[in-house]
Amino acid sequence: MIMKQIKKFLILAILQALVFPALPGAHGFVVKTRFPADSLQLSTEHNLAFDSLAGRWDEAMPLGNGILGALVWKKDGRLRLSLDRADLWDERKALDLSKFNFKWVEEQVLKADYAPVQKLGDAPYDNIPYPTKLPAAALEFDISAFGKVVSNVLDIRTALNTVKFESGIVFNCYIHAIQPRGYFSLENLPAGGTIAGSTSGIPLLIVHNYNSGKSPRENDNSHAGQGLEKLGYDKGTVTRSENSIRYRQPIYDGRYYEILIKWKEISAGKITGAWTISNNQPASLPAFDTTASEPAGWDTHRRWWKNFWAKSSVILPDKLIETQYYLEMYKLGSVAREGAPAITLQAVWTADNGSLPPWKGDFHNDLNTQLSYWPAYTGNRLAAAATFTDWLWKIKPKSHRYTRQYFGVEGLNVPGVATLSGDPMGGWIQYSLSPTVSAWCAQHFYWQWKYSMDEQFLLNKAYPYIHAAATYLENITRYENGVRKLPLSSSPEYNNNSIDAWFLEWSNFDLSLAKFLFTAAGEVSLAAGKPEEVRHWRKMLQQLPAYEVNETGFTVAPGQNLNESHRHMSQYMAIYPLALLDVNEPEDRTIIENSLQRIEEIGTSAWCGYSFAWMASLYARAYKADSAVKQLQIFASNFCSPNSFHLNGDQKGGQYSGFTYRPFTLEGNFAFAQGVHELLLQSRNGYIEVFPAVPDSWQDVSFNTLRTEGAFLVSAIRERGKAVKVTLEAEKGGTVRLKLPFTAFGFAGKSKKYEVKDGIIQFVLEAGEEVNILNKNAG
Repeated sequence: MIMKQIKKFLILAILQALVFPALPGAHGFVVKTRFPADSLQLSTEHNLAFDSLAGRWDEAMPLGNGILGALVWKKDGRLRLSLDRADLWDERKALDLSKFNFKWVEEQVLKADYAPVQKLGDAPYDNIPYPTKLPAAALEFDISAFGKVVSNVLDIRTALNTVKFESGIVFNCYIHAIQPRGYFSLENLPAGGTIAGSTSGIPLLIVHNYNSGKSPRENDNSHAGQGLEKLGYDKGTVTRSENSIRYRQPIYDGRYYEILIKWKEISAGKITGAWTISNNQPASLPAFDTTASEPAGWDTHRRWWKNFWAKSSVILPDKLIETQYYLEMYKLGSVAREGAPAITLQAVWTADNGSLPPWKGDFHNDLNTQLSYWPAYTGNRLAAAATFTDWLWKIKPKSHRYTRQYFGVEGLNVPGVATLSGDPMGGWIQYSLSPTVSAWCAQHFYWQWKYSMDEQFLLNKAYPYIHAAATYLENITRYENGVRKLPLSSSPEYNNNSIDAWFLEWSNFDLSLAKFLFTAAGEVSLAAGKPEEVRHWRKMLQQLPAYEVNETGFTVAPGQNLNESHRHMSQYMAIYPLALLDVNEPEDRTIIENSLQRIEEIGTSAWCGYSFAWMASLYARAYKADSAVKQLQIFASNFCSPNSFHLNGDQKGGQYSGFTYRPFTLEGNFAFAQGVHELLLQSRNGYIEVFPAVPDSWQDVSFNTLRTEGAFLVSAIRERGKAVKVTLEAEKGGTVRLKLPFTAFGFAGKSKKYEVKDGIIQFVLEAGEEVNILNKNAG
């Protein structure tokens, strides 16, 4: 069946080449879109395709390159591009850490006098509009004379949005994959509709109201913040010429940003244009070359996306899940790019509704940033994952200062809610100033090393970062009566912002992170050749107490069972993503199964969309394939906008959750993609497992070049309910421990010397070596 699916995609590709040899592209040029065999997993079925323009910003066509972003939709009868830049921030400080610290918070908790803490730590986030992510502006086009939209397609293979009107007019736009600019074009404009004849096709700049007075805010149920006018900026200046618009918007402390738009009529009825956004420097665009056969830079743009899609692929029998998966990976490619900031709540798609974005569009390091990078490792996009570790490394000096100032110790912790440059923003301080944030962030340095086996990354970044985080955790904890103790503990976001959100004993969330961090510190120390440090971190690990478990599985904290539906899976961190427990171990299995049973008993009434996406991975780690798939189906069908954006609330009126609002955040989208990976391939407890959680109903499924710990690339095929082939390629070489989805196996081609123990096959591969393992019982 897999071969039949591949043949189907080949036929589709050939037909497309014959019937649609090229698509009209930006600049009014012809854009070539043929793809080689390594991209045949993508078809038009995976595109976003509608017969109208979206009427809301959070249902728009999303474009991005990590730095710039655009949302293409319709507002007040015009085609609108909401423009964004990832590093547009107001970083004025609202939180004053000179007025309180962690020790003082502990004292207030012990005195049961928490109102002063909320006033200093939480109120500034709620009452002061900054610091915050900023939207840039919008481009609009008068389409009143174009007729009805007949086709609106985002081709995710090339990140090109094409809108066709019944009049024959075609609008194209894309953001260049690696250059800081976006492009648009209009073709087949009617006679008299060129630049010389009328305003049709001429872009209009729509600026946001950053000044005093009331902003036209929209009640769009998106958890929007205060109106943008609360920021109180001076009015921006707009300078127009016949073929350009330059907008300069002052923001704070003498800073500004600029938007530059240029366009040109290249022939009768054809207009091409470009735009860019600069941050605190003049904006510039290259001159148009109207003699070129393709848009400037189109070939490098197309090549980037071709290479992105060639990294890995999946073929699934559930087309709802498969399509959602590819849209998630498209979004990952659009927001995670070398040199760009880490992924914020909305990344390059800040809300365009006249208000501050939901939760100020910030860096939430108590869940959101971490989940956003989950699929980059197994999905073989390590360059995308590096944008998180690069950002964490960049803010590392500020993180050290924050650690000394607030926690009063040396080492490294990270604010749970942070600005672009790494300053703490406050909010519910149990989580925004949590004592274990750096432990979760450190996992991404650990993963980046384990999935790449890059020795230089280990020595230069993973080891020093993990060591600094572990040093801090040792310093902030106290060794009392033979047990290491955290002064105050919490579990996001259990008991929300009340004093009861603090526990005087370890929550399982914090404890799991501490166990992971000391374990990882020992492992990177061993790899870095530091045996004394290995012994030290193992000693720290042994001083931690056991998990708090009972008949309900993992509790929230000692004396606190999970007694109500809750959106965070925080107390289950040891199952996933930390993978400290393995369902194949009898003691672990009991804890895992009791925990899952408890979750099912309590229900999903207080879950958000990301809860279902995270839950898919938890079920997959327990080999509960049908349950995992059900979580993915619920997420895709109930918690996403038509454009695939995760909207947090149940969009079908509360079928699965009492949350029915629609704040857009990205972490649920990316956790979904990792949930798919966890069905197909897992790195666990020192070995690799292929097809660990594929339901029996998925008779035919395959994946190509997914990545595992140890820097192995794995491909596998399952046909008619049986796995038939597994291929491994060793990027760096080393010992492979592999749990196969079949017991009778043989090697295609050259045989390997191997050992089998407890159902796990072990052998050695050289760097660059590939091995094919076949199921002897496959028909």
